[in-house]
This record gives sequence, C-alpha cells and structure tokens, in this order.
Amino acid sequence: MKWTDTLDIAIALVEAHPDIDPKTVRFTDLHRWVCELDGFGDDPNRSGEKILEAIQMAWIDEAA
Repeated sequence: MKWTDTLDIAIALVEAHPDIDPKTVRFTDLHRWVCELDGFGDDPNRSGEKILEAIQMAWIDEAA
C-alpha cells in the first residue's frame, strides 16, 4: 500500500483498531499506525496533513 491508497488503508485500520473512534485519532498516531500496517510500503515522509485527513475520512466512512 502507498499513501494514495486511502480506502485500502482505511479498511486495514478498521481491522487493526476496531475499538478506536477514528474521529478522536491524532494525526501523529494515525501516521504511525499507517506506517505499521502490514503491506504498507511507502516513504513515511511522503505524507502530509491532506493525505492523513483523507485517510481519516475514509476510516470514518468504513467504521460506520
């Protein structure tokens, strides 16, 4: 997975953190959790607030 794979990342986050409300997650934690996902292989420095926000929004949609 790469940073642009927001839906795949969101699905993986739902599976990895089922008891977490994605609306309460800080971007620093979100960044770390994405980098720790199995199958994630992008450069950690390539993310930014815009990408993390898109991932968080997708995660909220998937968790609903």
